[in-house]
Amino acid sequence: MSALQDWLARGAGFDCEYGGGLSNHLPMVLWALHRLGADEARIDSFARGYSTRLAPAPATQRWPAGDPWQARLGDRAAWPAYRSLFVDWLKAEYAGDVLAQVLPVLMQGVGAAAFHGVIRTAYAVQSAHRQELADALAYWACRWLPLGPCEAPAGTEPDPARLLPALAVPKEEHDLIFQAMTAAAQLPGFDATVARLAIDERTLTRLATLAAEVHAASGGNFVVLHLLTSAHAVRELLPFVDGPEAQRAAVADYWRAYAAAAAASGARPRPEPALRPWPDIVAHAIASDDDHVIKLVHSAQEQHRLLGGPAWQAAASAVMG
Repeated sequence: MSALQDWLARGAGFDCEYGGGLSNHLPMVLWALHRLGADEARIDSFARGYSTRLAPAPATQRWPAGDPWQARLGDRAAWPAYRSLFVDWLKAEYAGDVLAQVLPVLMQGVGAAAFHGVIRTAYAVQSAHRQELADALAYWACRWLPLGPCEAPAGTEPDPARLLPALAVPKEEHDLIFQAMTAAAQLPGFDATVARLAIDERTLTRLATLAAEVHAASGGNFVVLHLLTSAHAVRELLPFVDGPEAQRAAVADYWRAYAAAAAASGARPRPEPALRPWPDIVAHAIASDDDHVIKLVHSAQEQHRLLGGPAWQAAASAVMG
């Protein structure tokens, strides 16, 4: 068994959070390291070091028979029960069929745990590890974060970059990103600004590219980093959402959470970092013990391969100091 598969299996023994609400990044970083080309020794070394901070998984809880799966959305204490539910569901149906049923609802709370629900789910799909997919979906469900109306905007402005400056920035400090997102979504003018965006087949690409540009221009803003990695995750999962209208609604849900995070970030332009060569960036990420750096570089490289352009290299260069 490879180090990746071994640690994904062992990862089921850890809780989804640690340290008072911080997300367990272990399964996500393992996949990112694998995709970046890290060898077995590096994957094992990172996992051994990172796992020391994690808490044991709580005891298994059975999902009550007959209860709808949406019954405990947003209930952090429901993670053990949601784990059991999704394990059983994924045994009974193909993963793609399960995703097609749950993603339209989960996307309405896509900001869950600062987007770590959607990111972990996308990585679990890519790794094709059933237990990890169950755990990821359970995490998204128990941290589900609706931030307002679910109706898709009907605006006429296609460029989200023109709308972000109109968003008010929360004045109070928050310990966790999702708390700041919630505060931002409640500020005057937020709903009206979000509603101005025209959602089309290019919206997700515009949002992803904008996240890369802002990350580079802000010198690597930590909140904006999550916009870059989450845009990559949404792109990976969107094909499992059935039909163009449902996909449009999912992107609209993502835009609302994206706008809340962008407002909460307080990102300000700085001199753009010097572009580093991709081999140097990847080597830096593989050697790093910073889970967010590894994930950022992985997402930036994957998006660069798909979309091209300099924004991704600039965004990844920003984490090199």
